[in-house]
Order: sequence, then structure tokens, then C-alpha cells
Amino acid sequence: MRIGFIGLGIMGKPMAANLLKKGYSIIVNDLNHSAVEELKALGADTGDTPKQVAFESDIIITMLPNNAIVKSVILGEEGIIHGAKEGSIVVDMSSISPVAATEIAEALKKQGIEMLDAPVSGGEPKAIDGTLSVMAGGNENAFNQVKPILACMGKDITWVGPSGSGATAKLANQIMVNVNIAAMSEALVLAAKAGIDIEKMYHAIRGGLAGSAVLDAKLPMIIERNFKAGGRVDINLKDLTNVMETADAYEMSLPLTEHVKHIFESLKNEGKQADDHGGIVQYYEKLAGVEVRKAQQ
Repeated sequence: MRIGFIGLGIMGKPMAANLLKKGYSIIVNDLNHSAVEELKALGADTGDTPKQVAFESDIIITMLPNNAIVKSVILGEEGIIHGAKEGSIVVDMSSISPVAATEIAEALKKQGIEMLDAPVSGGEPKAIDGTLSVMAGGNENAFNQVKPILACMGKDITWVGPSGSGATAKLANQIMVNVNIAAMSEALVLAAKAGIDIEKMYHAIRGGLAGSAVLDAKLPMIIERNFKAGGRVDINLKDLTNVMETADAYEMSLPLTEHVKHIFESLKNEGKQADDHGGIVQYYEKLAGVEVRKAQQ
């Protein structure tokens, strides 16, 4: 089975590399020529346009930054829809809105092409080691066909429901992750202001209800002042913008998410858009006039 892969960013590049490691034949495309060359060196073929990639593939995977780019790559003039064969499957693993996912799926369906919205969670580390969580929406038979491929990139692979379901599950995931990081940041800044040893506090609380994957992943980065992105501020801002637009469509209020979105906007305005979303702590540090750091030995 020939796989097309479009979008070789922080997440997409290691995901495509994992498909190559599992022996799949893939053809890649990205505006970043150095990323394309890296995958070519690993054994991938390259395509000049999404249309060409689709023409030479049975399954086409996209991993792109936002709604507009996904729509352009799939439905644009040189898009996947103009090259994909009837019966092929498009798997969009980007984080886009459920509305956009459903619109794209309907357009592809008219051409005899199935689409799954299958966003991921886990960030760059899990993209590298192939243990991402994948939440998929769309036709269940199409999901079962591509599940072995998804299993090369992820560990927990779940079909959630019809088109838009995967995108909705990802929005829920992003609420929980980012609000959790914000709550953790408030707690860490309080502890730092009080002058207690942050690492000792971490070991004291991590076994209780306050323990979480977020705490284990982000606290070591924060105390080392390492904000190298696994999940960028601007990408998570995009996700929470999609959350709030979806909430507006359902005529509902999400006050915690709205506040964390505001924090991301503040960080972006300060030039921290490329920081990891664990950098939320910097917003609270600025308010408190303190930094969360590893205790001096």
C-alpha cells in the first residue's frame, strides 16, 4: 500500500519517518525543502504538489497547521482532491475544527474518496517514539483499513464516531491539557513565591490526585527553564480558538478555556509564540514577580 504524507513539521516529520521504519512506501510533500530532503534520505519519494502525491498514493495523510492550510492542500487548485483516485482514503491528522473536517469530508465523498479526521495527542516526544494517541472520526470501514498504518505512529488508536468526531475529541483534549498546564503553573508560582523546594513538592504530590501526565512532562522542563516546543504556544492558541468558535456555534460558555486562550495571546504578543505550551508558567511568573526554578545545590 502506497502512502502519501503531506506536512513534515515538528510532528509530521517523525511520524512519516516511523512509517518508513515499518517498511511502508511513502511519497512526501512539504514547503520546507530541508524536511523533504531528510525524508528522502531515509527512503521516501517526493512529490511536487499535493495533487501529485495523491495521484501516486492509496492513502494520503496530512499533518498541517490550521483549517485554511488543510482546506487548501486538500481542496485547492493543486489539491489532493484533483489527484486522488476513487476509493482512496485521506487521513487528516491535523488539529482542525469539526466544522472544517465535516465540510472537507463531504467534498471528498462526492468524488468517491473517504476522509478520516484523525488528530493526535502526545506532542513531539510521542511522535518520535510512535506512541501518539489517535482519535478518529469518519467511516468505520475506512478506519479499519488504515488502522495498521495509524498503529505505526500511535499506541492508542480509537474510532470515536462519524466525521468531525475525531476533531471534537481533540478539542476536548486540548481544553483538558492546556487548562491543566495553567492550573499547574498557578500552583508552581505560588510554591515558588513561598520559597519552598519545587522538586520536593513535586515528589510529595505526584502520587495523589494532583499527579498527572502534564505534571510529569512539564515540571522538569519548567524548573530547567527549557521551553523548547513539543507543543507550540501559537499552535495551542489556534486549537483553543477552534474550541471557542465551536462553543459559540453550540451557544455555550467555556470560561476557563477563554482565560487560557487569553494567556496564549499575551505570550504570543510578547514574542513567545514558538515556546512550548508549558511556557504558560511565564505569564503567572510575570504577575507574581518570581520564577519557578530548580533549587540551588
